[in-house]
Amino acid sequence: MDAYSPEIERMMKRLYRSLRENDRRRYAAIEATKLGHGGVDYIARLLGCDPKTIRQGVTELEGGDELDAQRIRKKGVGGSE
Repeated sequence: MDAYSPEIERMMKRLYRSLRENDRRRYAAIEATKLGHGGVDYIARLLGCDPKTIRQGVTELEGGDELDAQRIRKKGVGGSE
């Protein structure tokens, strides 16, 4: 697996920080998948996220269900609703 150049890494981090939680997870999953073996660990280190989060994003993207673009967290998680 080849690492990205420092300039590309900088842009990836900037984009990642601008995204909502669910979009971050899916973006990280796409990048890790593109890299193949070792991609999850590399992207997790680069973006500062948990590898489990990336694997969850992969599962969501591979699933046949429509991606929910509106809801960020499940109802009742992380706050009062």
